[in-house]
Amino acid sequence: MIILTTFFFITSILYASVGFGGGSTYLALMLIWEIPYYIFPIIALFCNIIVVSGNSINFAKSGNINFKLLLPYLVGSIPFAFIGASISLDKEFFELMLFFALIIAGLFLFIESKSFNKNDIKINSVPILISIFIGSLIGFISGLVGIGGGIFLSPILFLLKAGYPKHITSTASLFILINSIFGVAGQLTKEIVFNEFLSYWPLFLAVLIGGQIGNYLNIKLLSNKALAFMTSLLIIFVAVRIGFRILF
Repeated sequence: MIILTTFFFITSILYASVGFGGGSTYLALMLIWEIPYYIFPIIALFCNIIVVSGNSINFAKSGNINFKLLLPYLVGSIPFAFIGASISLDKEFFELMLFFALIIAGLFLFIESKSFNKNDIKINSVPILISIFIGSLIGFISGLVGIGGGIFLSPILFLLKAGYPKHITSTASLFILINSIFGVAGQLTKEIVFNEFLSYWPLFLAVLIGGQIGNYLNIKLLSNKALAFMTSLLIIFVAVRIGFRILF
C-alpha cells in the first residue's frame, strides 16, 4: 500500500499541474497492483474530485472558466456519465476498455502538449449539437471506465480551436469535477463494498496533498507544455503495461 500510495501522490502532482485529476492513471495503477476491480472506478473518481476541486476553485477565482464553452459539453456528458457508470463490466472487458482509453488519452495529451502557450490562435465557433454529441460520447466512456473525461475533452478543444489555452484548461478541470461527481452517483447504483472502499483512505490523503503541490507547480514553477508531455508519456507507458498484461 505504501508504494501504491506514493505513485498516487506523484500522479496527482503531475495531473494537477496540467489541470487534470489523474483518474486514468489511478485506474491503471490499481490494475497493476491487483486491487479488486469492482471498486476501481469509485476510488479513481473520488480521487479525481479531490484533486480537481482545488484546480476548479483556483480557476474560478482567476476568472478563467468559460461557462459558455463548457455548458454544451456538460449537457451531453452528465446523463451519459451516470448511465456509463451504472453499467457493470466483467474484468477482462474492463481491462480492454481501460487499455484503449489510456492509449487514446495518452496520444491526445501528447498532441495537446504541442498546443500549450499558444495564445495567438484563431478561435472557431463549434456548433452546439456537435459539442453536445462530443460531451455525450466522452461522458459515456468516462463513466464506463471511471475517469473524469477532461483528458479527452481538452485535446479535442485544442484541435477544434474552440477557445484559448487558459480557458480550455480551466474548462476541462471543471468538466472533470462535475463528470466525476455524476460518475460516482452512477457507481453508487451498483453493489459496492463501502468498507473496502474506505480502507483505501491513504490514497485519498496522498492525492489531496499531491493535488495542492501540483496546483503550485502549475502556477509557479513548471510549464504546462513540459508537464503535459511528461504525463502523456506516463499514460502511454502504463497503457503498454496493461496491453502486455492482457496479451500475456
